[in-house]
Formats: sequence, structure tokens, C-alpha cells
Amino acid sequence: MKSRLKDLPLRDVQNLADKRGIDIQKVGIKNVDVPLIIQRKGNDNQVVYATAQICASLDSNFKGTHMSRFMEILNEWREKELLGVDIKGCLEAIQKKLGAKSSQVKFSFKYFIEKEAPVSKQKSLMAYDCTFEGNLDGDKYKFFLGTKVPVTTLCPCSKEISDYSAHNQRALIKVLISYDENEHIWLEDLISEIEKKASCEVYPLLKREDEKYVTEYAYDHPKFVEDVLRDVVLMFRNDSRIKYFEAEVESIESIHNHSAWAYQLESKG
Repeated sequence: MKSRLKDLPLRDVQNLADKRGIDIQKVGIKNVDVPLIIQRKGNDNQVVYATAQICASLDSNFKGTHMSRFMEILNEWREKELLGVDIKGCLEAIQKKLGAKSSQVKFSFKYFIEKEAPVSKQKSLMAYDCTFEGNLDGDKYKFFLGTKVPVTTLCPCSKEISDYSAHNQRALIKVLISYDENEHIWLEDLISEIEKKASCEVYPLLKREDEKYVTEYAYDHPKFVEDVLRDVVLMFRNDSRIKYFEAEVESIESIHNHSAWAYQLESKG
């Protein structure tokens, strides 16, 4: 006998009422691998491999959210040429499709910038960890741009007390900034300005003449993590576009079994 079950409508369990009276602030999917098309400075694009986290609020009246709808939205937005602030449209789509009061999305990806060695002028690609993050609560939108920039720091104390040489090390400058959606800050510009706050930039390709240059340049520009952080803070304070920022500097010490670290968060009103 032929089954009649397949002719019956599928039950929407997620839309069943829940009687516990608990609104869930965030529910969704994370660790989703997705390609994104990022607009670069200079009118070209870069396809990046991103990890996405996408979520929305859930009213206490509903048992669950519709997870497949998040993937439907991601599949649509992966084909768009994104500036970071453009993800407001993605958040609006989430709220509309899921009937949510608030929504959040975060894309984490490696962004490649061509760098030129300081003396030999040889070019190569440098990878930077970056994030686009957006929050939409009702109609209140906030966008956050993040990046982690590797640099070199040289210890002023070591230089001062040593008869020759000074210890230097790799350091990481991690920032998260927020600005109005009618403004735009290019990743290329943000990263370039951050690199200038260190003892020296890091390069993916160095010939001998370049290595001599960066070694001597760092020696002439010694900085503690506190120095680097204060210079980054001043840069953000003086940029009227930026409304909120977090900045941290971690120096992965070459002569200590620990890292030196400094952090600052500020909001402009």
C-alpha cells in the first residue's frame, strides 16, 4: 500500500510556542566557511576565504529559529562586492526573514596586501587577519572593522643599558574600530598607518640590503608596547570618523618567557 505520509504538509516545529518565557539574545550558526568578494582600494576586488558567524534574537514565543535561512542569506551575500559597511543590508535581510528584533554577523578572513621591500623594492604579498562585524538592534546599526598587524618592536631599556645591540621581537597590534555607515576606512590605509607606529614594519620578503635597513631602522626607533599603544590611541583620537576603538599591543618577547601587553578602549560619546 502506498504511504500517504508524504502527501501531508511538513510540520514547522520551530514555530511551535514555547512556554518558558525566555527571549534568547543570540541564536544562529558559526564557523561557516564562505568565500567573500571584498572591494579593495583602487577599484578592484579580492576574493577571500572567510569564516562566518551569523545570528539573530529569538522571541520567547518560538521554540526555535530557522537555521537554513541563515545559510540562504549567506549564499546571497557571498556574491556581492562588499565594503564592510555594506553588511547592514545583510543584517536587515536576517531580521526580515526570521522576524527578529536584532541581528549580528561577523566575517573573519585573511586579507592580502602587496608590500614592497624598503631597499631592493621587491614586491610580495603580506597576509593580515581582518574582520567585518555588524550589529543591528531594531534600526540602530553599528559596524566594526578589525585587523591584526604584525610589526617589530625594539626595547628602549635594552638599547639604553647595553654596550652594543638591543633585543627586538615580533609584536602584534590588534585593533577594532567603529565608524558611521556614511564614512569609509580602507583596510589598506588603516594597516599602513598602524605599521608606522611600531619600531619597524614586518615584510614578507627581504634581501640582505633590506635586512640591514630594517635592523638599523628598528634600532633607531626603540619602543615599548606602551609607546606603540599610545601612538595608536592618539591616531584614533585624532580621526573624527572613528566613534569607538579598541587597541591592544602584544610583544612576543625574545628574552622573556612571557609577552608584554597593553590595551585601551575608548568611545567618543
